[in-house]
This record gives sequence, structure tokens and C-alpha cells, in this order.
Amino acid sequence: MYHHRTNTGTVLNSVEETVRDNVRSTKHFFSLPVDYADPDGARITVFARELVSVEPSTEIAQRPWLLYLQGGPGFESPRPAAGGWLATALKTYRVLLLDQRGTGLSTPATTTSLLSLGGAADQARYLTHFRADNIVRDAEAIRQLLGIERWYTLGQSFGGFCTLTYLSLAPESLAGSLITGGLSGIESSAADVYERTYDLIRKRWAEYLSWYPQDQQILNDLRERVQHDDVLLPTGETLTVERLQMLGMFLGGNTRVDQLHYLLERAFLPEGEISEYFRAVVAETVSFYRNPLYAVLHESIYGQPGTGPTGWAADRVRAQLPDFAADATDLLPTGEHIMPSFFEADPALRPLRQAAQILAEKDDWDPLYDPDQLAKNTVPAAAAAYPDDIYVPIDLSLRTAQAIPNLQVWVTDEYHHDGLRADGQRIFTTLAAMAKMPHEA
Repeated sequence: MYHHRTNTGTVLNSVEETVRDNVRSTKHFFSLPVDYADPDGARITVFARELVSVEPSTEIAQRPWLLYLQGGPGFESPRPAAGGWLATALKTYRVLLLDQRGTGLSTPATTTSLLSLGGAADQARYLTHFRADNIVRDAEAIRQLLGIERWYTLGQSFGGFCTLTYLSLAPESLAGSLITGGLSGIESSAADVYERTYDLIRKRWAEYLSWYPQDQQILNDLRERVQHDDVLLPTGETLTVERLQMLGMFLGGNTRVDQLHYLLERAFLPEGEISEYFRAVVAETVSFYRNPLYAVLHESIYGQPGTGPTGWAADRVRAQLPDFAADATDLLPTGEHIMPSFFEADPALRPLRQAAQILAEKDDWDPLYDPDQLAKNTVPAAAAAYPDDIYVPIDLSLRTAQAIPNLQVWVTDEYHHDGLRADGQRIFTTLAAMAKMPHEA
């Protein structure tokens, strides 16, 4: 039986959408506070999609719930598709796919909606409520509104960060938790992370060039063209070298790395011009039009008391690494590194550059993790950590794991950051077994 109201939240609507391939989909919309310290203040809608197998129907009410926490920040939960970890989980669980606040069918946090809030200070103040702590508070309100005593969680990437916050703030609500590529350093600053990820990118690029050595010259030639000509993307904006380096995002997984080669081999037309195809794919890759939260909040997800302002940490660290400079002999790609120059070059981010600067200078962030609570953790948990993950450094992951009892870690070099997407069934069942969570192979 669903509860329609709690002290902080309300179920706005629950609609059974469809039954397809024996899976019932139900849409849930919840009204929740922007700021949980002010429950009577402004509110947003948060959306979640419930999926449950209807075969056999008599067991549905008894099945445990599994909450999926998506990577990001600023990305909605994946839409249901055949196969993968979801098909495996649905053999045992009722799965809730949460569109984290600001994403998907939740109240959007887009360039347009943020500008409607007022000036940069108002925008920045609003955005401080979109980190892991309030995502967890949303999950807690939703859990209560759905009448769930305790549930299991699966967190991918940033969703793993949220899981550690959940284990800090409300462990009594969790029956077990799984994390894939998301064991963050609970006492690490943004600079601590980027000092490691640049080195990981450097090593990954060297591995990539062992497969496709010709691509270094192609990247250098593209850099030369971008530096000396106005290379326009289909949207009319100019491509910069720093945005060209963002193509390193393709290096972060098993499933996308080869796509970078197929893109670069189509970079130039036979007569030497940069191809329309290349420009179109690059425009899709480097633009934050669809998800400005990712860029605006990215360094803020590391903001913690005692670590000081994030202060454009990725840019500060890069300034100390000459081989990542725009004029290095061989241009190196970057990864999840958000530069202040993006807020000048990207039309979607340009109106938010003052708000982003305020967030970069903020030095009084609320804590995301409670080390004392984590040190006495009793929730069964398991995590997959990848030594070659270019986004979440393995040494910080293992340091976190050592600080949390009842957290088992599977270290495997078979996967990169997108392991759950590449081989979800195996990863889910392996971790579920480690955490002694209900599961079927």
C-alpha cells in the first residue's frame, strides 16, 4: 500500500504505464522540497519508474525493492531496455529507476529553467541542493511514500557516491548495497581526484595508441586546424582545442573506446577539409545543452568541509602538466575534466558562468559522508573497482573500502568505468553474491 503523504513529500501521481515482455512499468511522480531544511518552501517534482516482472504474479508483493542510482551528476536514470543487469535484477526485485532531481521527467534543471530563478547568486544557491545529500533525502522520502521498510540499492559511478552518502545518512533504510565504478574517496578533494585521473588518461591514451598509432597524428592535425581556422560545429559555435580534447571521454569504457577511432578516421575529407560527420559527432559530444548540471555541478560533487573551494581544480591541476597543454608536441585528450573555458565556448553554459564561478569559490559545503557512521557500517555491501578506471582512481576506492566494514570489494581489470553496461549480468550477480543479496544467475 502506497502512502500518499509524509511530513516532507507527497505522491502526485502513480500511473501504470504498460506491460511488455512480462514486465509492468509504473510511473511515479513525487512532490518534494528543494531544501529539506525548509520543507514548507519551494518544491520540485521527482520522477521514478517502477519495473516488476508479472510472472509469477502471486509473488510481486513479497519481492524486495532495488533502487538504482544513476551516474552523473545530471543524468536521468536509463530507460528500460532488454538484457543487461536490469533483466537479471527483475528476476528477483521490484526495481525503481530514479530520475535524480533536475533530470529526466523530474523538474528540469536546464539553462532556461535556471535562468528563470533570477541572478547568478540565486542560481548557485538553488544548485547547492542538487548534490548527493539531497538525492539521498529524495530517495528516503520516496521510500516512505511507497511504504517500503528497507530496500537494496545499486549505484553506478556517481550513483556509488550517492550510495556512500546513503550509508552515511540513513543506513537503517538499506538492506544491502552494490556499487560499480563509484567508490569515491570520502575525504578526498577534487584536486586529489584530478591529480590521479590525468595520469590514468595518459596511460589509457598510450594503450589506445598501441592499437591505433595513426590517430595521434590525426588528433594533432585537428588541433592545428582548430588553432588556425574557425572550425564551426553544426550549431554555429566554434570548436576550441580544449573542447577537442574532450573526445577523451570515449576512452572511459569498454563499450566506447573503439568509437573514438572510428570517429577520428572520418575526421577529414579526401580534399583535407574536416568532415561534416566529424563536426556533428563532436558537437553532440562536447555540448552540455542536454545536461548542463553535469558541467555546473561536476566539481561540486567533491565539495566537503575542510577541503576548501573546488576552485576549478581540473584546470589548476592541468596547468602543472605541460603534456596536457594545447600546444604540447602531441596533443593529449582529457576526460571528466570541466574547464572554466567551457563556460565561454559552449552557448548552453555561457549564461551560467557566473553561477558556476560562485560554486567554484564556495568553501562551506555541507558534508556528504559521515566517516564515523561509515566506520561502524553494518549494511552488507559489495563494490566493483577497476584499476584502469580513468574517472574513479582505484587507490582512493580501496582507501574508502578499508574504512567501511561489511563492504566487500571485487577488483577486476576486465572492465573499465562502464563495466555495468558492458557485462551487467555478470557484474550484478557477482556483487549480489558477495553482499549475500537475493539474486538469480
